Amino acid sequence: MANSKSGDSMLDRFVRILSAFDGSRNSMTVSALARLADIPPATAYRLVDKLVRRDLLSRSDGGQVSLGLRLWELASRSSPAVDLREAARPFMEDIQSVVRQHTQLAVLRDDEVLFIERLSSRESVVNPARVAGRLPVHRTSSGVVLLAYAPGHMQEAYLTCHPHAAVPLDSVSIDLRQLLARVRQQGYAALDGLVDTETSGVAVPVLGARNLAIAALSVVVPLLGDNLHSILPVLMAGSRGISRSMGVVPKPEQASIPIQ
Repeated sequence: MANSKSGDSMLDRFVRILSAFDGSRNSMTVSALARLADIPPATAYRLVDKLVRRDLLSRSDGGQVSLGLRLWELASRSSPAVDLREAARPFMEDIQSVVRQHTQLAVLRDDEVLFIERLSSRESVVNPARVAGRLPVHRTSSGVVLLAYAPGHMQEAYLTCHPHAAVPLDSVSIDLRQLLARVRQQGYAALDGLVDTETSGVAVPVLGARNLAIAALSVVVPLLGDNLHSILPVLMAGSRGISRSMGVVPKPEQASIPIQ
């Protein structure tokens, strides 16, 4: 039901307020929040008061507003992401003990890659991915794998919305559709310098029903060189283990490791 002249509901406004907090904005004034959520200031103050009383938002002594502890509590009780993280954690720890860089788990959400878990070492390379953070699909190895193993209609929708999407590969720019076909054929994505010129991302799908990806398991390491042969088998074993832990026994396509 619409509760305002603009036609948006009270629920719409609550969602916009909570969604205004992202990786770059952990706290802000109510005035700034009103601008970001596109809500009149007086209304924003009233709604923030309601959310603070229910511990969905928190207000500091200086007037800054941030997400409340109750949101974390509710999200941590039960969700598909929690189940997936718990299933993946032991396998990610095994992988991290080998690569000692970054090991991460991601899912596809709203045309973006949502990272739901990450393990890192103290001396690991630069990596902008953050837990609960998002990155563009065709700018990460995880995103390319997720899209390659997504249903056909989702691939087509993404390609239609991003008709000029391309990925730098082997010193040339390759069309995204071609890259998805290649990744599906070989069973993994190994991409250099997409986010940082000094790093490589290697990702494999965690397969569910109908051999579609329920997640991407990946590592971010220094530029690969000849190290793909040592990383890929560990990642693939981990992805199969996660699938089994989730109660799925997929029949993955045979992945081919290129001969150097």
